[in-house]
Amino acid sequence: MFAVIKTGGKQYKVEPNDVIRVEKLPGQVGDIITFDNVIMTTNKIGEPTVIGASVTATLLEQISDNKVIVFKKKRRQNYRRKKGHRQKLTVLRVASIIDS
Repeated sequence: MFAVIKTGGKQYKVEPNDVIRVEKLPGQVGDIITFDNVIMTTNKIGEPTVIGASVTATLLEQISDNKVIVFKKKRRQNYRRKKGHRQKLTVLRVASIIDS
């Protein structure tokens, strides 16, 4: 059984026991997080979401992603700017998919 959930402006196809990395969600390690914004399950397609369906996941850790370097340059103008960005992520293990 699988489900497609939406969080952080992105969609994720998940199955039980999957480990996924999503944009940072509030919570501590070991917390249970429930996603009610289920777009699709194995048996149903939502319009826009599946009524009564939910996905529960356990929060494993809060991490930072790899650094992305943003470099701006204009040639012959002595203009150079360098910035780095590390996106905060939450690692989750999908516990169960409830389809009603």
